[in-house]
Amino acid sequence: MIWIVLVLVVLMLGSALAVLYLRDLLSAVAASAVVSLLLSLLFVFLRAPDVALAEAVVGAGLSGVLFALVVRRLPKGADA
Repeated sequence: MIWIVLVLVVLMLGSALAVLYLRDLLSAVAASAVVSLLLSLLFVFLRAPDVALAEAVVGAGLSGVLFALVVRRLPKGADA
């Protein structure tokens, strides 16, 4: 159990660092959604399924879609 949690935390840290260093904004949004999904998996392993469901819906689903729509509406040279 502790190894699964450790792997999830390491993957979350890697995805969070990817958000910081990715040049493409849409890729950064996808990496942010991955962080949120991994956090919801962590909540499942910590026996908090209601919190995990809320994190998956709001963190990865709703905010990921909203961020992607905002990035799509930006001018082409805005991420440079």
